[in-house]
Parts: sequence; C-alpha cells; structure tokens
Amino acid sequence: MPASPVRPAEKPSRQAWLMLAGAFLAFTVGASLMHSYTVFLLAFVADFGWTRAESSLAYSVGQLVGGASSPLIGGLVDRVGVRRCVLLGGCLLTLGLLGSAFADSLWQVVFLYGVVMTVGANCLGLLVFVPLVSRIFVRQRGMAVSVLQSANAFGRALSAPASQMLITGFGWRAAYLTEAAAMAVLVLPLAAIFRRSPEPPASAGGTAAAAARQWTLAEAIRTRAFWLLFLVYMCTSIGSFLVSLHQIAFAVDIGFDPLYAAGVLGMGSFLAFPGVIATGTLSDYIGREASALLAYGISILGVVCALLITSPDQHLLLWLHGCGFGLTWGARGPAITAKTADLFPGPRLGTILGVITIGSGLGAAIGSWAAGFIFDLTNSYRIAFLLSIVAYVAGSVAFWALRRPMR
Repeated sequence: MPASPVRPAEKPSRQAWLMLAGAFLAFTVGASLMHSYTVFLLAFVADFGWTRAESSLAYSVGQLVGGASSPLIGGLVDRVGVRRCVLLGGCLLTLGLLGSAFADSLWQVVFLYGVVMTVGANCLGLLVFVPLVSRIFVRQRGMAVSVLQSANAFGRALSAPASQMLITGFGWRAAYLTEAAAMAVLVLPLAAIFRRSPEPPASAGGTAAAAARQWTLAEAIRTRAFWLLFLVYMCTSIGSFLVSLHQIAFAVDIGFDPLYAAGVLGMGSFLAFPGVIATGTLSDYIGREASALLAYGISILGVVCALLITSPDQHLLLWLHGCGFGLTWGARGPAITAKTADLFPGPRLGTILGVITIGSGLGAAIGSWAAGFIFDLTNSYRIAFLLSIVAYVAGSVAFWALRRPMR
C-alpha cells in the first residue's frame, strides 16, 4: 500500500476550520495545565523536602499512565465521539487540580497528577482530535496536524511564566485552586464546540476514498511500520523529557534567577508554536521523514548549548538552549502523527494511534524520572543531557527507516 494520503478534490469546509480551531483551544488548555508541573516541582522540593527523583515521580507516573490509557482513550473516541471525551477530560482535570491544592503527601500528588489529571488531559489531546482532523483534512493533513500539535507547545509556553507568577504571588496551593476554577468555567464551552462533526471532503471521482484500506489494530500490529513508529515515539519522548522537566531546575542550579529562567525558557517555548506548524506543513512537501530529521537536528543543537552552560553569566547560551530546544518541542509530532494517519487510515485510527502512543508515554516516564535520578546520583544533569542526544539520534534513525512504503 502506498504511504501517501488520498488527494481530495474539494477543500475543507468552513466548519472543518472551526473544528480545528476548537481542537487547538481545548488541547492548549489541557497542555498548559499539565506542563505547569515543571514549575510546581521546585515548590514541592522547597515545601516538602523531597528529592528531585521523588518530585519527578508524579510526572513519570503520569507519562506511564498516559501511555497505558492511550488505547482506552483511542478506542473511546472511536465509539462515543469527541464531545463526550472532551467533557470527561475537563471534569477530570478540574477534580485533579482541586485535589492537588489540598495535597500534603507524595502519594496524593502522584495519584492526582499522575492518574486523574493525566487521563483527563488525554481526553483533550491528540488521541481524541487527530482522527477527526485527519478525516476532514486530507490534502493538508500535515498542516492540520501541525496546527493541532502546536497547541501543546503553545500551552507549554504559557504554563511556565503564568504558573511561576501565581506561585510567587500566592503560593502553590492557591495557584492550583486558580487553575481548577479556570478549568471548571471552560469545560462546558469546550465540549459544546464539538456538538457536530463536519463531513470529510469528497474525494476525486468519489472512488479513491472508498478504495483506501481500512486498517484494524490486529492488521496494523503485524506490520514493521507499526513497531518502527512505536520506537520513534519512545525514543523521541526519552530525548525530550530527559531535558524538559528539569530545564528550570537546571538553570536555577547554575545560578539563574527562577523567574528569569522561567521567562527565558517560556519565551523559547513560544517558538515551538511556529516551529511545529512550519515542520508539519513542510512535511506535506518534502516528506515526513526529512521534516522530522530537521527537527531532530535543531533539538540536538539546543541540548548541546545547555551542556556548554557553566555559570549564570552565560545568558546567550541559555537563550540559545531555550530557543533551539523550544523551537522544535513537539515539532516531530505532526510528521510522526501524520505518518501514522498516512499508513493506517480508517475508522480505527484512534485505537491504532492509542496503542502506538504507549511508546510515547513509556519514553516520557523513563526520561523525566531518569533525569531526576541521575541528578541525585551525580549532582548534575550532564549525563541526562548526553543521553537525550543519544535518544534523539536513535529516533531519527528509526523514523528514516519508515521512508520505504509498506508492502
């Protein structure tokens, strides 16, 4: 089967564009709440006296739960639709944030963030929206998925400075209460956006779409491409989360002011917004693999800049690290996700993507916990950052192997 998607004759409707905007908004809200944990981590260390590894545990468990729950969420959206998944996700996030404001032990933080909020965020994420977006944008699939994926970067960029200001001004418990109130207000409007799903554009001659193979999970799991994608998701997440969760802690340890570091890294994360869209759109023209390799290369350069920082007067290197790493945060996602939709189209795409995404959750859990563990052993993030580069190289090799079409 050729790997390229079917080319439709008609452009997506106005309703399709509105649906993409709604998915972007919902994903931004969920992502910003989840990424704010990177700022809360230092507050937990100061308040409870936990080690970096202990403080990272909730985040690592969240990544494991995110991966483990992905097949469930993917199958759920295939059966009950986007609107109900968004409603469920918004309610879980609200409950998780509210409970976190009153947490006083490690297991409570692990359960509330790592389980309740993680499942809720999954219901406002790629697993729910990619099948919808891939169905209504075929010719522009890479572009549409990249716009959706950029919400993760946009939410990440907003979360660091906003959460740091809330924590600095009111304390971390009041910050959680504020976020819970905001989510409670937004949950119903977000779900209402998806009351009706637009029809996909008609294919040329009306026959091409009907001829496309409708993959099932059982069929997909027996292919080489499925497991290569699994490996790509896992290696990419390991490389990213060996760095991302501990960026602010790393900068503060070097001697940078916490608010300044959050601002620099948050500003760098804003670059991921155009970066993700650019690489995803580019993948429609130069291929998914070439676009992903470009993003891997820039991420590696960003990590190298962090390795070169040794004192708090090296502001340029911090900015280069923040901008280089931030520019490509999630930038491989559109190419990888669009490639998955190219290879395994059909009504079970959500389920297939959910199982493959286990690799992403597993890699993120390994990376985020390992960085904290390595710091506790060596009092440095240097080894973690070097391992990040190794993981990125492994992911790029695996993704390049997907350039050959499936038989």
